[in-house]
Parts: sequence; structure tokens; C-alpha cells
Amino acid sequence: MITSIAAVHSAQLGRARAGGGAVVVVATVQSLAILALLRGVGGTADAGARAAVVSGAVLTVVAFIAWNLLAQRLAALKAGGGLDYYGTLPVRPAAVVLGFCSSYAVFAVPGVVLTAVAGMALFGLPFAQVWVLIPAAVTGAVAFGGLGALSGLGPARPETATLAGQLGLTAVMFAGLIPPGPLPGWVAAARAATPLAYDVDAFASALTSHPDWPGIALRLAGSALFGVCCLALAARAYGRSLNR
Repeated sequence: MITSIAAVHSAQLGRARAGGGAVVVVATVQSLAILALLRGVGGTADAGARAAVVSGAVLTVVAFIAWNLLAQRLAALKAGGGLDYYGTLPVRPAAVVLGFCSSYAVFAVPGVVLTAVAGMALFGLPFAQVWVLIPAAVTGAVAFGGLGALSGLGPARPETATLAGQLGLTAVMFAGLIPPGPLPGWVAAARAATPLAYDVDAFASALTSHPDWPGIALRLAGSALFGVCCLALAARAYGRSLNR
């Protein structure tokens, strides 16, 4: 299983580097531009709001690549018969899905690091707990990668996968880049309950002067569990497509 995942990961990471470098630049520049805009608009906001904006921008990079881009890539391969190649090999569907997801997650690392460092410096946030970025990015990659794989492998038409990826990215930007404080009560409650905001809130809490460590651990665990469920559903969807 591990060997199969590593093989798929290496192959897809090489393809992503060859053809998707510009996409990573776009995803990173987009988040940096949003940070600069929000810094000019709300630079005097409280530390909690500034931490939420920076955290949301960082996780938006992950969502752009691990959800939106991965969904489009898998949908195109599925429609063109490219995934049938893996069906001829002694490789389990779960290994194929995990290999694709891990490759796109690694592909997002430079943009995540650059956005985090630039955002924290721009908004004057402490760097003491920046290490929380590692587990938050990992669990975010699991969750968004699982959603990306499910969006790309589940729908019958590739256009639906593209729409799902775009709508998902929009939802992550809403949940991440709008601080929950000004939102109406019921909207803030719905946002806090959705798994899309778990990693954003976890990293944002770590960027404040008094991190909520039990809350951070609980949110990261919930995000990871949600992502595992999405990956399992994506593997089943891929397996069903091979048996048709």
C-alpha cells in the first residue's frame, strides 16, 4: 500500500511541477493580494480578526490547489480515460486517491509558507506559535484533498467537478477570510460547525496571544476525521468507475 501510494505520488508530483507551476503562483499571489487589500481596509482591527484573516488566506492556498485544482485534474483524467491505466495495475483505489491527494498537498507547500510568513509580518502577528501551521496545513490538505478527490471522481460529468471545485474554493474563502465576529449569530454558528473552518480557526487561535490549545487540538482532529471520510468516499467512487 505504501509503495503504491509513493509511486502514484511521485508520478503526479512530477506532472504537477511540469504543468502547474503557474497555478501555484496564481494561488499564492491571489492570497497575498487579498491580505494586502484587507490590511489596508482593516489594519486597525483587533488581533483576533487579524489572525483570522491571515489564517484564512493561508488555508485558501491549500483549498485552491488541493480541492479546486485536484478536482479538475481528476475529472479530466476520468473523462479522458486516463485513470483506467491505474485500473490495469495491481494498485488499490485507495492508494491511487491518496497518491494524487498527497502530491497536490506537497505542491501547495511553498505557497502556504510564503503566505503565512508574509501575512504574519504584514499584520504584526507573533511568530512564537507558527509551528501550528504544520499540523493545520496537514489536516487542511487531508480535508480539502479529500473533498477535491470526491468532487473529481464522484460526478459523472467533468463540468460538475469544475463547478464543485470553484464553489468549494468560494466557500473556503468566505469561511476563512471573513472574521466570525461581525457575522450574524446564526451565520457564525453555522460557520463554526462546518469542517471548512476547522483548520482556519485552529491556526487563527494559535496566532493570538492566548491560544486555546484544547480547541486547537479538537478542531484539527475533527478536520482530519472529516478528510479521512471524504477520502474513503472518493476511493469508493473511483472503484465504482473502474467496475462500469
